[in-house]
Amino acid sequence: MNNVLVTGGAGFIGSHLTENLLIGGKKVIVIDNFNNYYDPIIKERNIQEVIKTQNKLKLDDDYLKIYKGDIRDDLLIDRVFNDNKIDVVVHLAAMAGVRPSIKAPKEYYNVNIDGTLNLLEACKKRKIQKFVFASSSSVYGNNHKIPFAETDNVDNPISPYAASKKTGELLCYVYYHLHDISVACLRFFTVYGPRQRPDLAIHKFTRLILNNKEIPFYGNGYSERDYTFIDDIIDGTTKAIKWLNKEEKRYEIFNLGESRTVSLNQMLETLERVLGKKALINKLPMQRGDVNKTFADITKSKQILGYDPKINFEEGISKFVQWYKSNM
Repeated sequence: MNNVLVTGGAGFIGSHLTENLLIGGKKVIVIDNFNNYYDPIIKERNIQEVIKTQNKLKLDDDYLKIYKGDIRDDLLIDRVFNDNKIDVVVHLAAMAGVRPSIKAPKEYYNVNIDGTLNLLEACKKRKIQKFVFASSSSVYGNNHKIPFAETDNVDNPISPYAASKKTGELLCYVYYHLHDISVACLRFFTVYGPRQRPDLAIHKFTRLILNNKEIPFYGNGYSERDYTFIDDIIDGTTKAIKWLNKEEKRYEIFNLGESRTVSLNQMLETLERVLGKKALINKLPMQRGDVNKTFADITKSKQILGYDPKINFEEGISKFVQWYKSNM
Protein backbone atom coordinates (compact mmCIF):
# COMPACT_ATOMS: atom_id res chain seq x y z
CA MET A 1 0.00 0.00 0.00
CA ASN A 2 2.19 2.78 -1.32
CA ASN A 3 -0.47 5.46 -1.94
CA VAL A 4 -2.15 6.88 1.14
CA LEU A 5 -4.91 9.48 1.36
CA VAL A 6 -4.76 11.36 4.67
CA THR A 7 -7.76 13.56 5.50
CA GLY A 8 -6.97 16.30 7.98
CA GLY A 9 -3.36 15.96 6.87
CA ALA A 10 -2.42 19.53 7.82
CA GLY A 11 -3.52 19.10 11.43
CA PHE A 12 -1.63 18.04 14.53
CA ILE A 13 -1.80 14.28 14.06
CA GLY A 14 -2.19 14.40 10.29
CA SER A 15 0.97 16.39 9.58
CA HIS A 16 3.07 14.06 11.75
CA LEU A 17 1.56 11.03 10.03
CA THR A 18 2.17 12.50 6.57
CA GLU A 19 5.84 13.10 7.40
CA ASN A 20 6.20 9.57 8.75
CA LEU A 21 4.65 8.09 5.61
CA LEU A 22 6.95 10.12 3.36
CA ILE A 23 9.97 8.93 5.35
CA GLY A 24 8.69 5.39 4.80
CA GLY A 25 8.63 5.92 1.04
CA LYS A 26 4.85 6.26 0.67
CA LYS A 27 3.10 8.68 -1.66
CA VAL A 28 0.65 10.85 0.29
CA ILE A 29 -2.43 12.76 -0.81
CA VAL A 30 -3.60 15.28 1.79
CA ILE A 31 -7.05 16.81 2.11
CA ASP A 32 -7.55 19.59 4.65
CA ASN A 33 -9.94 22.54 4.69
CA PHE A 34 -7.66 24.79 6.80
CA ASN A 35 -10.74 26.06 8.64
CA ASN A 36 -10.77 28.70 11.37
CA TYR A 37 -11.48 26.41 14.35
CA TYR A 38 -8.04 27.69 15.31
CA ASP A 39 -5.70 30.03 13.41
CA PRO A 40 -5.23 28.54 9.89
CA ILE A 41 -1.65 29.83 9.93
CA ILE A 42 -0.85 26.97 12.34
CA LYS A 43 -1.86 24.39 9.74
CA GLU A 44 0.08 26.28 7.07
CA ARG A 45 3.17 25.99 9.28
CA ASN A 46 2.52 22.28 9.77
CA ILE A 47 2.41 21.78 6.00
CA GLN A 48 5.63 23.76 5.59
CA GLU A 49 7.28 21.31 8.00
CA VAL A 50 5.98 18.43 5.90
CA ILE A 51 7.34 20.05 2.72
CA LYS A 52 10.73 20.53 4.43
CA THR A 53 10.78 16.79 5.13
CA GLN A 54 9.88 16.07 1.51
CA ASN A 55 12.72 18.30 0.33
CA LYS A 56 15.24 16.75 2.73
CA LEU A 57 14.32 13.34 1.39
CA LYS A 58 14.65 14.70 -2.19
CA LEU A 59 11.25 13.30 -3.12
CA ASP A 60 9.51 14.24 -6.37
CA ASP A 61 6.32 16.30 -6.34
CA ASP A 62 4.38 13.09 -6.98
CA TYR A 63 5.09 12.01 -3.42
CA LEU A 64 3.02 14.78 -1.84
CA LYS A 65 -0.20 16.29 -3.16
CA ILE A 66 -2.21 18.73 -1.08
CA TYR A 67 -5.86 19.54 -1.71
CA LYS A 68 -7.45 22.41 0.18
CA GLY A 69 -11.11 21.64 0.67
CA ASP A 70 -13.89 20.02 2.66
CA ILE A 71 -14.56 16.28 2.91
CA ARG A 72 -18.28 17.06 2.46
CA ASP A 73 -17.61 18.55 -0.98
CA ASP A 74 -18.68 15.83 -3.45
CA LEU A 75 -16.94 17.46 -6.40
CA LEU A 76 -13.65 17.73 -4.51
CA ILE A 77 -13.82 14.13 -3.28
CA ASP A 78 -14.55 12.89 -6.80
CA ARG A 79 -11.60 14.87 -8.16
CA VAL A 80 -9.19 13.61 -5.50
CA PHE A 81 -10.23 9.97 -5.94
CA ASN A 82 -10.33 10.16 -9.74
CA ASP A 83 -6.98 11.91 -10.11
CA ASN A 84 -4.97 9.70 -7.76
CA LYS A 85 -4.23 6.06 -7.20
CA ILE A 86 -5.27 5.41 -3.58
CA ASP A 87 -4.54 2.18 -1.74
CA VAL A 88 -5.67 3.17 1.75
CA VAL A 89 -7.60 6.06 3.31
CA VAL A 90 -6.59 7.35 6.74
CA HIS A 91 -9.51 9.49 7.85
CA LEU A 92 -8.41 11.97 10.52
CA ALA A 93 -10.43 15.03 9.45
CA ALA A 94 -13.13 16.00 11.94
CA MET A 95 -14.63 18.74 14.00
CA ALA A 96 -12.77 18.14 17.25
CA GLY A 97 -13.41 18.93 20.90
CA VAL A 98 -16.03 17.93 23.44
CA ARG A 99 -17.07 21.34 24.78
CA PRO A 100 -17.49 23.11 21.40
CA SER A 101 -19.64 20.21 20.16
CA ILE A 102 -22.24 21.02 22.82
CA LYS A 103 -22.59 24.51 21.35
CA ALA A 104 -22.64 23.42 17.69
CA PRO A 105 -23.96 19.83 17.50
CA LYS A 106 -25.34 20.16 13.95
CA GLU A 107 -21.98 21.22 12.56
CA TYR A 108 -20.25 18.33 14.34
CA TYR A 109 -22.72 15.81 13.00
CA ASN A 110 -22.56 17.29 9.52
CA VAL A 111 -18.76 17.12 9.29
CA ASN A 112 -18.02 14.02 11.33
CA ILE A 113 -20.85 11.84 10.06
CA ASP A 114 -21.68 13.11 6.57
CA GLY A 115 -17.99 13.65 5.81
CA THR A 116 -17.14 10.10 6.86
CA LEU A 117 -20.01 8.75 4.79
CA ASN A 118 -18.74 10.69 1.77
CA LEU A 119 -15.34 9.04 2.02
CA LEU A 120 -16.74 5.55 2.53
CA GLU A 121 -18.95 6.01 -0.53
CA ALA A 122 -15.94 7.12 -2.57
CA CYS A 123 -14.08 3.99 -1.46
CA LYS A 124 -17.05 1.78 -2.32
CA LYS A 125 -17.37 3.21 -5.83
CA ARG A 126 -13.70 2.70 -6.60
CA LYS A 127 -13.25 -0.58 -4.71
CA ILE A 128 -10.69 0.87 -2.30
CA GLN A 129 -10.78 -1.70 0.48
CA LYS A 130 -8.52 -0.31 3.23
CA PHE A 131 -9.81 2.37 5.61
CA VAL A 132 -8.42 3.72 8.90
CA PHE A 133 -10.88 5.75 10.97
CA ALA A 134 -9.74 8.08 13.74
CA SER A 135 -12.14 7.58 16.61
CA SER A 136 -11.76 8.81 20.18
CA SER A 137 -11.64 7.68 23.79
CA SER A 138 -14.62 10.02 24.25
CA VAL A 139 -16.90 7.23 23.01
CA TYR A 140 -16.48 5.47 26.37
CA GLY A 141 -18.23 8.28 28.26
CA ASN A 142 -18.02 7.86 32.02
CA ASN A 143 -17.22 4.17 31.72
CA HIS A 144 -17.36 2.44 35.11
CA LYS A 145 -14.99 -0.35 34.13
CA ILE A 146 -11.32 0.60 34.33
CA PRO A 147 -9.27 0.39 32.15
CA PHE A 148 -11.42 0.84 29.05
CA ALA A 149 -11.43 -2.13 26.66
CA GLU A 150 -12.67 -2.24 23.08
CA THR A 151 -15.36 -4.75 24.09
CA ASP A 152 -16.91 -2.37 26.65
CA ASN A 153 -20.38 -0.97 25.99
CA VAL A 154 -20.16 2.49 24.41
CA ASP A 155 -23.88 3.23 24.12
CA ASN A 156 -23.75 6.16 26.56
CA PRO A 157 -21.70 9.01 25.07
CA ILE A 158 -22.00 12.30 26.97
CA SER A 159 -21.24 14.82 24.21
CA PRO A 160 -22.24 15.30 20.56
CA TYR A 161 -18.57 14.87 19.61
CA ALA A 162 -18.44 11.45 21.27
CA ALA A 163 -21.74 10.43 19.65
CA SER A 164 -20.44 11.49 16.23
CA LYS A 165 -17.34 9.33 16.66
CA LYS A 166 -19.40 6.32 17.75
CA THR A 167 -21.58 6.85 14.68
CA GLY A 168 -18.47 6.94 12.50
CA GLU A 169 -17.42 3.56 13.86
CA LEU A 170 -20.86 2.15 13.05
CA LEU A 171 -20.78 3.52 9.51
CA CYS A 172 -17.39 1.89 9.01
CA TYR A 173 -18.83 -1.43 10.16
CA VAL A 174 -21.73 -1.14 7.69
CA TYR A 175 -19.31 -0.61 4.79
CA TYR A 176 -17.13 -3.48 6.00
CA HIS A 177 -20.19 -5.74 6.11
CA LEU A 178 -21.82 -4.68 2.85
CA HIS A 179 -18.90 -3.65 0.66
CA ASP A 180 -15.88 -5.64 1.85
CA ILE A 181 -13.94 -2.60 3.07
CA SER A 182 -11.42 -3.60 5.74
CA VAL A 183 -11.42 -1.10 8.58
CA ALA A 184 -9.27 -0.24 11.59
CA CYS A 185 -11.04 2.16 13.99
CA LEU A 186 -8.45 3.78 16.26
CA ARG A 187 -9.63 5.20 19.57
CA PHE A 188 -7.06 7.89 20.37
CA PHE A 189 -6.51 8.78 24.03
CA THR A 190 -5.63 12.47 24.72
CA VAL A 191 -2.86 13.02 22.21
CA TYR A 192 -0.20 15.63 22.99
CA GLY A 193 3.21 16.71 21.74
CA PRO A 194 4.76 19.13 19.22
CA ARG A 195 2.15 20.86 16.99
CA GLN A 196 -0.66 20.07 19.44
CA ARG A 197 -3.79 22.15 18.83
CA PRO A 198 -3.69 25.44 20.78
CA ASP A 199 -7.11 24.83 22.35
CA LEU A 200 -5.98 21.67 24.16
CA ALA A 201 -5.03 21.85 27.83
CA ILE A 202 -1.28 21.22 27.71
CA HIS A 203 -0.73 23.75 24.93
CA LYS A 204 -3.10 26.29 26.47
CA PHE A 205 -1.64 25.95 29.99
CA THR A 206 1.92 26.32 28.68
CA ARG A 207 1.04 29.48 26.76
CA LEU A 208 -0.79 31.06 29.69
CA ILE A 209 1.84 30.18 32.31
CA LEU A 210 4.65 31.63 30.20
CA ASN A 211 2.59 34.81 29.63
CA ASN A 212 1.74 35.22 33.34
CA LYS A 213 -1.98 34.74 32.72
CA GLU A 214 -4.53 32.73 34.68
CA ILE A 215 -5.26 29.22 33.49
CA PRO A 216 -8.88 27.96 33.50
CA PHE A 217 -8.81 25.03 35.94
CA TYR A 218 -12.00 22.98 35.70
CA GLY A 219 -13.11 20.87 38.67
CA ASN A 220 -11.09 19.78 41.69
CA GLY A 221 -8.06 18.57 39.74
CA TYR A 222 -8.74 14.89 40.33
CA SER A 223 -10.01 14.13 36.81
CA GLU A 224 -7.58 11.82 35.00
CA ARG A 225 -6.47 11.40 31.41
CA ASP A 226 -4.47 8.77 29.58
CA TYR A 227 -2.08 11.17 27.85
CA THR A 228 -0.51 9.69 24.71
CA PHE A 229 2.54 11.21 23.04
CA ILE A 230 2.23 11.93 19.33
CA ASP A 231 5.10 9.62 18.32
CA ASP A 232 3.32 6.67 19.94
CA ILE A 233 0.06 7.55 18.19
CA ILE A 234 1.83 7.71 14.82
CA ASP A 235 3.51 4.37 15.51
CA GLY A 236 0.14 2.79 16.30
CA THR A 237 -1.48 4.30 13.22
CA THR A 238 1.21 3.10 10.83
CA LYS A 239 1.02 -0.36 12.40
CA ALA A 240 -2.74 -0.34 11.77
CA ILE A 241 -2.11 0.51 8.10
CA LYS A 242 0.26 -2.45 7.82
CA TRP A 243 -2.27 -4.69 9.59
CA LEU A 244 -4.86 -3.79 6.94
CA ASN A 245 -2.52 -5.10 4.27
CA LYS A 246 -3.67 -8.66 4.97
CA GLU A 247 -5.72 -10.45 2.35
CA GLU A 248 -8.77 -11.28 4.44
CA LYS A 249 -11.55 -8.79 5.07
CA ARG A 250 -11.38 -7.39 8.60
CA TYR A 251 -12.94 -4.85 10.96
CA GLU A 252 -11.43 -4.11 14.35
CA ILE A 253 -11.39 -1.36 16.95
CA PHE A 254 -8.10 -0.56 18.70
CA ASN A 255 -7.31 1.60 21.71
CA LEU A 256 -4.21 3.74 21.22
CA GLY A 257 -3.20 5.11 24.61
CA GLU A 258 -0.31 4.93 27.06
CA SER A 259 -2.32 2.82 29.53
CA ARG A 260 -1.37 5.14 32.37
CA THR A 261 -3.37 7.96 33.92
CA VAL A 262 -2.32 11.44 34.98
CA SER A 263 -4.59 13.68 37.04
CA LEU A 264 -5.18 17.31 36.13
CA ASN A 265 -3.26 18.28 39.28
CA GLN A 266 -0.32 16.08 38.24
CA MET A 267 -0.37 17.45 34.72
CA LEU A 268 -0.17 21.01 35.99
CA GLU A 269 2.58 20.16 38.49
CA THR A 270 4.62 18.53 35.71
CA LEU A 271 4.22 21.56 33.45
CA GLU A 272 5.23 23.92 36.27
CA ARG A 273 8.31 21.81 37.00
CA VAL A 274 9.43 21.61 33.37
CA LEU A 275 8.71 25.30 32.73
CA GLY A 276 10.30 26.32 36.04
CA LYS A 277 7.35 28.59 36.69
CA LYS A 278 4.19 28.52 38.82
CA ALA A 279 0.74 28.86 37.30
CA LEU A 280 -1.88 31.43 38.17
CA ILE A 281 -5.07 29.42 38.64
CA ASN A 282 -8.68 30.38 38.00
CA LYS A 283 -10.78 27.58 39.52
CA LEU A 284 -13.97 26.81 37.61
CA PRO A 285 -16.71 24.16 37.83
CA MET A 286 -16.38 20.88 35.92
CA GLN A 287 -17.61 21.35 32.35
CA ARG A 288 -20.56 19.52 30.84
CA GLY A 289 -19.49 16.76 28.49
CA ASP A 290 -16.11 16.22 30.18
CA VAL A 291 -15.50 12.67 31.39
CA ASN A 292 -14.01 11.95 34.80
CA LYS A 293 -11.34 9.56 33.62
CA THR A 294 -9.85 7.96 30.52
CA PHE A 295 -7.66 4.87 30.78
CA ALA A 296 -6.84 2.60 27.83
CA ASP A 297 -6.54 -1.14 27.99
CA ILE A 298 -4.04 -1.66 25.15
CA THR A 299 -3.79 -5.45 25.41
CA LYS A 300 -5.51 -5.97 22.06
CA SER A 301 -3.41 -3.34 20.27
CA LYS A 302 -0.24 -4.90 21.63
CA GLN A 303 -1.22 -8.42 20.64
CA ILE A 304 -2.58 -7.70 17.15
CA LEU A 305 -0.70 -4.59 16.01
CA GLY A 306 2.49 -4.87 18.03
CA TYR A 307 1.72 -1.43 19.48
CA ASP A 308 4.12 -0.55 22.29
CA PRO A 309 4.10 3.08 23.52
CA LYS A 310 7.51 4.36 24.62
CA ILE A 311 7.26 7.98 25.80
CA ASN A 312 6.38 8.57 29.46
CA PHE A 313 4.54 11.71 30.49
CA GLU A 314 7.46 13.66 31.97
CA GLU A 315 9.59 13.02 28.88
CA GLY A 316 6.70 13.92 26.59
CA ILE A 317 6.05 17.20 28.38
CA SER A 318 9.75 18.08 28.14
CA LYS A 319 9.67 17.42 24.39
CA PHE A 320 6.53 19.54 24.00
CA VAL A 321 7.93 22.47 26.00
CA GLN A 322 11.18 22.37 24.03
CA TRP A 323 9.19 22.51 20.79
CA TYR A 324 6.92 25.28 22.10
CA LYS A 325 9.81 27.53 23.15
CA SER A 326 11.47 27.05 19.75
CA ASN A 327 8.38 27.67 17.65
CA MET A 328 5.92 29.97 19.40
